[in-house]
Amino acid sequence: MSDFQSQYSDLQNRVEQALQAAVPLPLADWPSAGVPTQLAQAMRYSLLAGGKRLRPVLLLAAYGSLHDDLTPALPFAVAVECIHTYSLVHDDLPAMDDDDLRRGKPTNHKVFGEAMAILAGDALLNLAFELMSESKLPRAMDVIKIIASRSGAAGMIAGQTADILMSNQPADQDMVRYIHQHKTADLITAPVLAGLTLAQADEQQLHSGQIYAGNLGIAFQITDDLLDLQGDPVLTGKQGQRDAALGKLTWPAVVGVDQAQADAELAINTAVKAAENLGKNASFFQSLALSIPKRVR
Repeated sequence: MSDFQSQYSDLQNRVEQALQAAVPLPLADWPSAGVPTQLAQAMRYSLLAGGKRLRPVLLLAAYGSLHDDLTPALPFAVAVECIHTYSLVHDDLPAMDDDDLRRGKPTNHKVFGEAMAILAGDALLNLAFELMSESKLPRAMDVIKIIASRSGAAGMIAGQTADILMSNQPADQDMVRYIHQHKTADLITAPVLAGLTLAQADEQQLHSGQIYAGNLGIAFQITDDLLDLQGDPVLTGKQGQRDAALGKLTWPAVVGVDQAQADAELAINTAVKAAENLGKNASFFQSLALSIPKRVR
């Protein structure tokens, strides 16, 4: 195992432990106490379903670029994963992407029904802000604003909205770039900026972090588009060619597979260069960017 893989695994394990502790347990004595049993089950089903935990790992790595003790940043790492998971639960619903599989398992609404899936997503979003609001770190409110804005109506949700509105519309590079920037890159940029801000990084590091994460997000989304087009559902854990079936705008559909691969490579190289300014974890961030072509999401 490489140093990068070992560090990623360590951060991933910290995240998994924190997620287990944060999400409500189904309680036998509800309704006298606690969260409704089926709601807690639905929240845990999606939040604890595994995955790369990219976003919380990025947050911890960014914070760790300037601090050794990651404990103060863990609530924010959990919060980012809660927001990401709620967005996937809602994105999989019949009214949106109507997906049956997520990470090789039936999607939340296929197990618990549409109403409970919506409520589980709502609960995960609110849990995120509950966890962050308990922090006593000096820059906590600044970070809450970063995460809220990047995941909100002018951020991730804006990208999701454009993705729906532009389905079955003529190919448009500017609109696809907008969708990629907001639907994917914003919720990758948020944890990097959040971790650096919590760590009280300087302006140069914040600027480099934004360039790094923005390009990382673009590379991830282009790769995701290519995996949807070419990937094996057995390996990806997702239904293949769903974007084409739904009439979604994707980068390969607009510029072709070869150019999409070249654009992903350019974004990766730009991210690698920007990571040079990201403190003691610079090589980790660079290795992460370089791992994108090998990923299975």
